[in-house]
Amino acid sequence: MELLSQTWHWSISGFIIGMILLVLTYFGKNFGMSSNLRSLCSMTGIGKRFPFFDWDWKSQRWNLVVVFGAMLGGFVAVHFLSDASNVSISEATQVQLYELGIDQPNGKLLPDALFGSAAYSSVKLIFILVLGGFMIGFGSRYAGGCTSGHAISGLSNLQKPSLKALIGFFIGGLVMAHFILPLIF
Repeated sequence: MELLSQTWHWSISGFIIGMILLVLTYFGKNFGMSSNLRSLCSMTGIGKRFPFFDWDWKSQRWNLVVVFGAMLGGFVAVHFLSDASNVSISEATQVQLYELGIDQPNGKLLPDALFGSAAYSSVKLIFILVLGGFMIGFGSRYAGGCTSGHAISGLSNLQKPSLKALIGFFIGGLVMAHFILPLIF
């Protein structure tokens, strides 16, 4: 159990991801999480009203299992294997968070100012969450996939659109972290 609750070296997880991609390539599959949203919508029968969702979602059942496994793995990791003492935040980041009015996690993985129960009673934070969720959904659809699909599967298959999308994701993250986030808080 101690081995599972520690931070692993990046090369171990990178090797495992690479092996999974080899298996997926062998079976003619592509990795990505956002495509599962289309599958979930198709399962509801909404394809009768919107042609975009009229497709064979059953061919993507394996990918739905991946999403379920990711959610289950995240739950197990947070509730049974996490050790917040492994999380170290640099002094510069702590100062920047303090200036934005965001408390330090203090033995937790996430700050209460953003993820505590009080945050969900704030109209401003609920608006930010809804708008952010919409922008992520729209952006991943517009880019033809999410960061995990483009970064892991697209780049490993040497797809130029994935490289372009990742450059856009990276620039967007920098703009958000350095310019928009300080305006919000």
